Amino acid sequence: MSIRCYLSLGANLGDASATLQAACAALRGLPITRLEAVSSFYRTAPIASSGPDYVNAVAALTTTFPPLDLLHAVQAIEQAHGRERPYHNAPRTLDIDILLYGDQRIDLPNLQVPHPRMLERAFVLVPLAEIAPPSLPIIGSLGPYLTRAVIQAQTIQCVT
Repeated sequence: MSIRCYLSLGANLGDASATLQAACAALRGLPITRLEAVSSFYRTAPIASSGPDYVNAVAALTTTFPPLDLLHAVQAIEQAHGRERPYHNAPRTLDIDILLYGDQRIDLPNLQVPHPRMLERAFVLVPLAEIAPPSLPIIGSLGPYLTRAVIQAQTIQCVT
């Protein structure tokens, strides 16, 4: 049975837009997975970090991968794009997070779904609202979260 998932993608090192495009192509090539939609790309300043602005997007996919297998698949895509984890919130060549995995709640040391900070971040909510239905499993309506996050955001600019 296929599960609808939402992933956030972000990069702020190198050609971030090209990296996100390549990551989407890699997601499109995953077995037992279908890339359903990709949001526009958005530029935002780093949060609790330094370095250049980020380019962010959200992708919707359906998959029969179990959650941890999907995590390993997206981490392999990150690795293929030179992802390193030298310290918390370090600048990134590519970051892919699982935001939602169907209607499941997952609380493991290496995977928490829904993503624990997704409802606080305009750089996640704005692209998510672009491609997702107005109400999502587990979290319900995006409206109140989106309004609060956009008001708190310094800047978020669509770049594609």
